[in-house]
Amino acid sequence: QLYRDARECLTLLSQRLGSQKFFFGDSPASLDAFVFSRLAPLLKAKLPNGKLQQHLKSLQNLCNYCTAILSLYFPWDGGEMRDPPASAPRAAGADGSSEAEEDPHKRRNQLLSVLVGLVAMLGYAFLSGIVSIQRGGAGPAGRRPIALAEEEEEE
Repeated sequence: QLYRDARECLTLLSQRLGSQKFFFGDSPASLDAFVFSRLAPLLKAKLPNGKLQQHLKSLQNLCNYCTAILSLYFPWDGGEMRDPPASAPRAAGADGSSEAEEDPHKRRNQLLSVLVGLVAMLGYAFLSGIVSIQRGGAGPAGRRPIALAEEEEEE
Protein backbone atom coordinates (compact mmCIF):
# COMPACT_ATOMS: atom_id res chain seq x y z
CA GLN A 1 0.00 0.00 0.00
CA LEU A 2 2.82 2.40 0.89
CA TYR A 3 4.60 1.84 -2.44
CA ARG A 4 1.31 2.29 -4.30
CA ASP A 5 0.67 5.61 -2.54
CA ALA A 6 4.23 6.79 -3.22
CA ARG A 7 3.99 5.82 -6.90
CA GLU A 8 0.67 7.66 -7.16
CA CYS A 9 2.20 10.73 -5.51
CA LEU A 10 5.13 10.73 -7.96
CA THR A 11 2.76 10.37 -10.88
CA LEU A 12 0.63 13.27 -9.64
CA LEU A 13 3.73 15.43 -9.20
CA SER A 14 4.81 14.56 -12.72
CA GLN A 15 1.39 15.51 -14.09
CA ARG A 16 1.36 18.78 -12.12
CA LEU A 17 4.86 19.73 -13.32
CA GLY A 18 4.06 18.90 -16.91
CA SER A 19 6.57 20.57 -19.23
CA GLN A 20 7.24 23.54 -16.93
CA LYS A 21 10.69 24.24 -15.56
CA PHE A 22 9.37 24.65 -11.99
CA PHE A 23 5.99 23.97 -10.40
CA PHE A 24 4.88 27.60 -10.54
CA GLY A 25 6.53 28.75 -13.76
CA ASP A 26 10.06 29.82 -14.61
CA SER A 27 11.33 30.58 -11.11
CA PRO A 28 11.56 28.22 -8.14
CA ALA A 29 9.27 28.52 -5.13
CA SER A 30 9.32 26.91 -1.69
CA LEU A 31 7.34 23.98 -3.09
CA ASP A 32 10.16 23.32 -5.55
CA ALA A 33 12.68 23.25 -2.68
CA PHE A 34 10.47 20.84 -0.75
CA VAL A 35 9.81 18.51 -3.69
CA PHE A 36 13.46 18.56 -4.76
CA SER A 37 14.57 17.68 -1.22
CA ARG A 38 12.47 14.53 -1.45
CA LEU A 39 13.11 13.56 -5.07
CA ALA A 40 16.89 14.09 -5.33
CA PRO A 41 17.87 11.47 -2.73
CA LEU A 42 15.34 9.06 -4.17
CA LEU A 43 16.80 9.60 -7.63
CA LYS A 44 20.51 9.59 -6.69
CA ALA A 45 20.85 7.20 -3.74
CA LYS A 46 21.50 3.49 -4.01
CA LEU A 47 18.52 1.84 -2.41
CA PRO A 48 18.04 -1.80 -1.39
CA ASN A 49 14.62 -1.88 -3.05
CA GLY A 50 14.61 0.14 -6.26
CA LYS A 51 10.91 -0.13 -7.19
CA LEU A 52 10.12 3.47 -6.33
CA GLN A 53 13.38 4.70 -7.82
CA GLN A 54 12.61 2.92 -11.09
CA HIS A 55 9.18 4.52 -11.20
CA LEU A 56 10.74 7.95 -10.66
CA LYS A 57 13.27 7.31 -13.42
CA SER A 58 10.38 6.44 -15.75
CA LEU A 59 8.90 9.91 -15.18
CA GLN A 60 11.27 11.82 -17.44
CA ASN A 61 10.03 15.30 -16.55
CA LEU A 62 10.73 14.77 -12.84
CA CYS A 63 14.21 13.42 -13.65
CA ASN A 64 14.87 16.47 -15.84
CA TYR A 65 13.53 18.69 -13.06
CA CYS A 66 16.00 17.23 -10.53
CA THR A 67 18.89 17.36 -12.98
CA ALA A 68 18.12 21.00 -13.85
CA ILE A 69 18.04 22.03 -10.17
CA LEU A 70 21.24 20.10 -9.47
CA SER A 71 22.97 21.77 -12.41
CA LEU A 72 21.66 25.21 -11.53
CA TYR A 73 22.27 25.26 -7.78
CA PHE A 74 24.86 22.48 -7.29
CA PRO A 75 26.97 22.54 -10.48
CA TRP A 76 29.81 20.51 -8.97
CA ASP A 77 27.40 17.74 -7.97
CA GLY A 78 24.61 17.47 -10.49
CA GLY A 79 25.94 18.71 -13.79
CA GLU A 80 28.76 17.56 -16.01
CA MET A 81 31.30 19.13 -13.70
CA ARG A 82 32.30 16.60 -11.04
CA ASP A 83 34.83 18.66 -9.01
CA PRO A 84 33.59 21.04 -6.34
CA PRO A 85 34.38 24.72 -6.74
CA ALA A 86 37.59 26.08 -5.25
CA SER A 87 35.62 27.64 -2.39
CA ALA A 88 34.20 24.28 -1.29
CA PRO A 89 36.06 22.58 1.58
CA ARG A 90 38.01 19.43 0.88
CA ALA A 91 38.60 16.60 3.31
CA ALA A 92 41.73 15.24 1.63
CA GLY A 93 43.69 16.13 -1.45
CA ALA A 94 44.82 13.83 -4.24
CA ASP A 95 48.27 13.49 -2.65
CA GLY A 96 46.73 12.42 0.66
CA SER A 97 47.17 15.79 2.36
CA SER A 98 44.57 16.39 5.01
CA GLU A 99 42.60 19.42 6.03
CA ALA A 100 44.88 19.89 9.04
CA GLU A 101 47.78 20.72 6.72
CA GLU A 102 45.72 23.50 5.11
CA ASP A 103 45.27 25.15 8.53
CA PRO A 104 48.44 24.58 10.58
CA HIS A 105 46.92 26.23 13.68
CA LYS A 106 43.67 24.26 13.66
CA ARG A 107 44.49 22.19 16.76
CA ARG A 108 45.69 25.27 18.68
CA ASN A 109 42.53 27.19 17.77
CA GLN A 110 40.34 24.29 18.90
CA LEU A 111 42.16 24.08 22.23
CA LEU A 112 41.93 27.83 22.77
CA SER A 113 38.21 27.87 22.02
CA VAL A 114 37.64 25.06 24.53
CA LEU A 115 39.66 26.91 27.18
CA VAL A 116 37.81 30.20 26.58
CA GLY A 117 34.49 28.37 26.88
CA LEU A 118 35.59 26.66 30.10
CA VAL A 119 36.75 29.96 31.63
CA ALA A 120 33.48 31.62 30.62
CA MET A 121 31.41 28.85 32.21
CA LEU A 122 33.44 28.87 35.43
CA GLY A 123 33.28 32.67 35.60
CA TYR A 124 29.51 32.58 35.23
CA ALA A 125 29.23 29.88 37.91
CA PHE A 126 31.27 31.93 40.40
CA LEU A 127 29.63 35.28 39.64
CA SER A 128 26.09 33.92 39.80
CA GLY A 129 26.75 32.13 43.10
CA ILE A 130 26.22 28.62 41.76
CA VAL A 131 29.71 27.76 42.97
CA SER A 132 31.50 29.39 45.89
CA ILE A 133 34.82 28.79 47.59
CA GLN A 134 34.95 28.62 51.39
CA ARG A 135 38.24 28.89 53.19
CA GLY A 136 39.13 26.40 55.88
CA GLY A 137 39.33 27.42 59.51
CA ALA A 138 37.13 30.06 61.07
CA GLY A 139 34.01 30.97 59.21
CA PRO A 140 32.11 34.27 59.39
CA ALA A 141 32.07 35.99 62.81
CA GLY A 142 34.76 33.66 64.15
CA ARG A 143 32.65 30.51 63.92
CA ARG A 144 34.09 27.32 62.58
CA PRO A 145 32.08 25.07 60.24
CA ILE A 146 30.08 22.39 62.00
CA ALA A 147 30.41 18.83 60.81
CA LEU A 148 27.32 16.68 60.44
CA ALA A 149 28.11 14.54 63.49
CA GLU A 150 28.67 17.58 65.71
CA GLU A 151 25.40 19.11 64.48
CA GLU A 152 23.46 16.05 65.61
CA GLU A 153 25.10 16.12 69.06
CA GLU A 154 24.11 19.74 69.60
CA GLU A 155 20.43 18.94 69.01
